Amino acid sequence: MALTLTSAYDAFDLPRTELATRALRYAEEAEPAVIFRHSVRSYLFARALADHDGMKAGADFDDELVFLGCVLHDLGLSEQGNGHQRFEVDGADLAARFLREQGADEEAVTVVWDAIALHTSEGIASRKGPEIALAHAGITVDVLGRGKELLPEGFADRVHTAFPRADLAYAMTDVIVRQALDDPAKAGPLSFPGQLLRRHLPAGTLPDWYDLIGAAGWGDRPVDGSTQPS
Repeated sequence: MALTLTSAYDAFDLPRTELATRALRYAEEAEPAVIFRHSVRSYLFARALADHDGMKAGADFDDELVFLGCVLHDLGLSEQGNGHQRFEVDGADLAARFLREQGADEEAVTVVWDAIALHTSEGIASRKGPEIALAHAGITVDVLGRGKELLPEGFADRVHTAFPRADLAYAMTDVIVRQALDDPAKAGPLSFPGQLLRRHLPAGTLPDWYDLIGAAGWGDRPVDGSTQPS
């Protein structure tokens, strides 16, 4: 049986600041349950990875900011967060607005915005500040399983018992695709949402990189030895 939020604080020692508590409630009320549980798991995995690497909260990273970046990272998949940008940016903007309404300082808002906007940006988020990198790592563990071998033995089972997956990866993908089908502006052809949308449209509907450079109007042609699509 999934934990209530109250028991989750006791079982996993979630951050207890007033802002963290409000953010957790905000995400729970805004997001589909399967997305909300993913957001909490992402934080728990991020914190476990920090422990594995010997990183200490308060010294090496701000634990509250990691929590906020994880718990709010998929607000773009909520009804109120579904705007006309790719979901990562919509979610970052909504999170920033929420944090400002709660009186958060702009430095904290910037860190959380970056953590959310970059959470699907492999190779970029990991090079940013520790809060952004940890949020990205925790989210990646929960979706793709990368790094799960670094978690303490039995920890993932305990987390999944408390916050059931309910086929998270496919459920989340379905939400992203539905948003993009309703508003193609949310899925640029080179973006992560665009990659997902391409598989749900007739072949050739969404341009790929070669289509884009072919239509650029500069007259560029393949050069000797260049890689061309088959």
